[in-house]
Amino acid sequence: MASINLIEAFQEFKDAENIDRPTLMKVVEDVFKTLLRKKFTSDENFDVIVNAEKGDLEIIRRRMIVEDGEVMDPLAEIAYSDATKIEPDFEVGEELYEEVNIFDFGRRAILAAKQTLASRISDLKKNVLVKKYGERIGEIISAEVYQVWKKEVLLLDEDGSELILPKSEQIPSDFFKKGESIRAVVERVDLKNNTPVIILSRTSPKFLAKLLEIEVPEIFDGLIVVRKIVRDPGERAKVAVESFDDRIDPVGACVGMKGSRIHGIVRELKNENIDVINWTNNINLLIQRSLTPAKITSMDIDQETKHASVYLKPDQVSLAIGRRGVNIKLACELTGFEIDVYRDNEGDVEEFDIDLEEFSDEIEAWIIDELKRIGCDTARSVLELTPEELERRTDLEKETIEEIRGVLKHEFEKE
Repeated sequence: MASINLIEAFQEFKDAENIDRPTLMKVVEDVFKTLLRKKFTSDENFDVIVNAEKGDLEIIRRRMIVEDGEVMDPLAEIAYSDATKIEPDFEVGEELYEEVNIFDFGRRAILAAKQTLASRISDLKKNVLVKKYGERIGEIISAEVYQVWKKEVLLLDEDGSELILPKSEQIPSDFFKKGESIRAVVERVDLKNNTPVIILSRTSPKFLAKLLEIEVPEIFDGLIVVRKIVRDPGERAKVAVESFDDRIDPVGACVGMKGSRIHGIVRELKNENIDVINWTNNINLLIQRSLTPAKITSMDIDQETKHASVYLKPDQVSLAIGRRGVNIKLACELTGFEIDVYRDNEGDVEEFDIDLEEFSDEIEAWIIDELKRIGCDTARSVLELTPEELERRTDLEKETIEEIRGVLKHEFEKE
């Protein structure tokens, strides 16, 4: 019997593993029924049989055997004399099943069918991809790095579908190698030239929210709710949580025993500092908590203009502002208020300063401890001393002092 192997003849068929077989079989059947209608004007007396496992296709033609000269419908009937040429044992009244050789349609028709099938399968794959990831927006997935480019990273999921992680959605200190498995959240599904593009993100607050859900069973179970998350990716994040059960401490549950739950998230986010605070509708208390780790002395709030003036002791000002102003910026985003920081009992805005602990990624801990030993706990307090005085009062080498001062000066120049 003549048949055609679709897997060999139609390469696109083989690449469509993510489309369910019944759908694929229906598409193939539709394509070849169209071919039959063009050749025979009707497909009513034809059966298109697709073997999805083997990739085989058979087209069977059904006709009733009638007496010679009584053929009224050539598509549905065949003369007895013609039937016996195919099989001598046939009799009038029987139904004749005859296989149609696919190559009888002609080379041009087969090529057209191939192109139509490829186009239909391509559209199906696109629809499947859009549906699959459209339903997974906001979920964390793991994917393998396939190609690293300057502006984006190409990843492959378990089905071999292509996913994109743009540079803008990467944590600044992210570094990926081909073959590495990484986690990210499905941010959105874009369409470029009618082709779906799955965009992933590691900087989205949704990524941190899902990581918390994975690490903290109480969040997954709905006992703790994440009210709001604000992030400066790779630097700092603030998470406001609330518990519906008075017996559960939401902050303690999120952090875990000795930080056991939060540490895994911090590592995933490339040592991003995460402040977990209790959510409250009391705006005074929320602003106070949002400026963690700084401790506030007092504050004045204007609800109409959404403005807050916060007063702190001099040694708390740099903590409230944070390195590059990240802490106060996130506090503003979390509370929805514009926050200005002042020295306690003074009307002048505190001159911008940075706590030395904020430089822990660039300056070794023992050097910071040595500077604190002589009373220098902020960047400006170090820069106010001459290199000679620093060398005399500490155990630091001249080259080390120059290097430290360079790091601190560079930070203020950026501001």
